[in-house]
Amino acid sequence: MCIGLPMQVLATRPGFATVTGRGDTREVNTALVGERSPGDWVLVFIDGAREVISAERAAEVDATLDLIAQAMGDTALLPNAPPDDPGFELPSAWSAEQLAALTGQAR
Repeated sequence: MCIGLPMQVLATRPGFATVTGRGDTREVNTALVGERSPGDWVLVFIDGAREVISAERAAEVDATLDLIAQAMGDTALLPNAPPDDPGFELPSAWSAEQLAALTGQAR
């Protein structure tokens, strides 16, 4: 399984960007997302940026990855302290009506 990591662009050169996120800094290929600017957020799979994302979406993905690592008991995967608040409402806290709307079964 391949998991995308939200990473922020630090610097660029044609076809590549230096990115940082989740305790790692690396150079990635930007062929699929085009030329980026420092400060942009991208979703990185292995050695390539695959999608341009917002800072808000990056925070959601980071929080989700932290929750997964916390559930697995793997503190090595947590570059930051485990969050008390993931930054968004989890589906487990949703009402029956909200869940029905999500699945297209709203009445």
